[in-house]
Amino acid sequence: MIPGATEHRVPAGDVELDVVEAGDATRPTLLFLHGYPDCKQVWEPVMSRLADRYHVVAYDVRGAGQSTAPAPRAENYLLERLEDDVLAVLDALAPYGPVHLVGHDWGSVQGWEFATSPRLCGGLASFTSISGPCLDHFGLWMRARLRRPTLRHLVQAAGQGMRSWYVYAFQVPRVPELLWRGPLGRHWPAVRRALERLPAADDRPSATLPEDAANGTWLYRANVRTRMRHPRRDRVATVPVQLIVPLLDPYLSPHLYDDLDQWAPVLRRRTVRAGHWLPLTRPDELAELIGGFVDEVRSGLVTSPTRPPKPAVRSVPR
Repeated sequence: MIPGATEHRVPAGDVELDVVEAGDATRPTLLFLHGYPDCKQVWEPVMSRLADRYHVVAYDVRGAGQSTAPAPRAENYLLERLEDDVLAVLDALAPYGPVHLVGHDWGSVQGWEFATSPRLCGGLASFTSISGPCLDHFGLWMRARLRRPTLRHLVQAAGQGMRSWYVYAFQVPRVPELLWRGPLGRHWPAVRRALERLPAADDRPSATLPEDAANGTWLYRANVRTRMRHPRRDRVATVPVQLIVPLLDPYLSPHLYDDLDQWAPVLRRRTVRAGHWLPLTRPDELAELIGGFVDEVRSGLVTSPTRPPKPAVRSVPR
């Protein structure tokens, strides 16, 4: 648990979201989005290191952790519904100006949606992406490699296709849910610790993990196929983006981000020689990268792609 943290229940349409915050609410807000099959507590090691300098906020997405779950249907897990959820959280817990968004895995997929959305324009100050692409960018990346194939592009596309095997598996009805609520859910923490070489004391498996993972399969069914088949070309980030790429990520190739500058006009790319779960395996390094980027955005060293820097000092933190 983060020292001094408080929890809240935030209504968001058909669900109620469980939100945790720590730090001084008048300081810049950092909003952390967790991935799959995690819940918000995966961010505790990083948030604990930043709570003395910032206002840190995280919430369980619909269907995960202590948040309620909608009916198991694709339309209830669309990225558009997740955008409604984040707007509800911002209205409730970020009253003092735009927030700095940080996402990991599916939290980063959501973060790209929000950082490129007209509805969030003005509500965000920056975005740090870790191990999760924009689904539209992913679809366009794949199309570019298959339309005019070279050997290098075919190898890259095939390699990412092999890494994404579980995405296809989650399209199968009912079977993934049965596995997660059964043997896979029981053994997943040990599997992840082995993959990441993570000591048990540093892991953050939730007691609700089997149910969270079963519910979360609808994220893949609701969004991946549609966005990959019909990617939108206008999803350009309206805020500065920091991309943190784990070079040893077994699920996402570093090549997936090769063309990202055409969708993120202000882009800083960092690489870390580590696996997928940086919030657990590299919390010190990750906290330093996030805090450093936020400070540079606030000071004007990293500027917005949509608004020129202003010489006047704002009376509320960004």
